Amino acid sequence: MDDELRILSRVDLPAALDALDDRVIRALGVRRREAAVLRRAMTLAAFLSLGGGVVAGSMVSRPAVAASALSPLAPASALAPSTLLDAR
Repeated sequence: MDDELRILSRVDLPAALDALDDRVIRALGVRRREAAVLRRAMTLAAFLSLGGGVVAGSMVSRPAVAASALSPLAPASALAPSTLLDAR
């Protein structure tokens, strides 16, 4: 192992290896900036959707009412709990 380390100490390092640290640090900086921009965009989207919901909710002028039966002469729905429990 000592012989191999001596051989490696005599070999010149490639020029691309010297620039590797700079490229990694630069890429990390770009990734950090992109993450900050994404957080801001998501915050803006959340506030816009919340505001849109408030505006849409306040524009409804009539109160909600339950739907009436299709026909007053029609029997109860076949899926009503009272008919499901009836053992006829």
